Amino acid sequence: MHVSHVGGVVRSGAGKAGIGLLALVAFLAVAGPLISQDPTLETENVLRAPSSGHLLGTNEVGQDVWARLASGAKTSIFMALGVGFLSTILGALIGITAGLAGGLLERTAMRTADVLLVIPSIVLLILLSAYIEPGVAGLIVLISVLHWPAGARVLRSQTLTLKTRPHVHASRTFGAGMGHIIRRHILPDLGPLLVVSFIHRARTGVFMEAGLAFIGITAPGVVSWGTMIRNALSFYYTPAWSWWLLPPGLCLSLLILGLLLL
Repeated sequence: MHVSHVGGVVRSGAGKAGIGLLALVAFLAVAGPLISQDPTLETENVLRAPSSGHLLGTNEVGQDVWARLASGAKTSIFMALGVGFLSTILGALIGITAGLAGGLLERTAMRTADVLLVIPSIVLLILLSAYIEPGVAGLIVLISVLHWPAGARVLRSQTLTLKTRPHVHASRTFGAGMGHIIRRHILPDLGPLLVVSFIHRARTGVFMEAGLAFIGITAPGVVSWGTMIRNALSFYYTPAWSWWLLPPGLCLSLLILGLLLL
């Protein structure tokens, strides 16, 4: 990403707010476990209100809500980074290669992208996740494989424009290979688009993981804000919703809003 674009984000009020919200969630993920107990530890203190021993109270099996909130923050951050990087890399690899190569390769890549864009990804994710019960890493791969087409189409369109520029044409004339052209001439100009693609895909990863966890499709042992919200809704008629339901819902909203503002 060019220095001018970084400076623009830092000077922007929305950019500063986005960075601040993301830093807040990152702080929760890093510092939370240092001042809390094991998020999977079950105790006899069931549905206790917030206290000095349990900053956000406990759930229906006596687990510390603060500890689970911090663990859920790590899950969401891993999802954001994993899906952001992997789907952006896939989109860049396929989109740039298709734009430079053209012909059958381009047509095949773009028709595949069209098919994946038409099919509702959430339906495929539910079907696949219900059978294989992926953990965080598996879910990152599944979401990334289904969400690279949008970025690939944008990058392919920009590559078609860039490859007609004189310096790229000159490199091809002098015998430069596709790898050299991509590294030296295409990727530097696509930097801002790659960053935007990463942010959008990261937001998609967080949202999809929380949604799947909310409907009960997640690997056993994975602590997620979506799972916390789903479990808390079963006790909405008790005071527990105020310390059990609101915190994960608020954190999830802040993380998605932070990525959107950034």
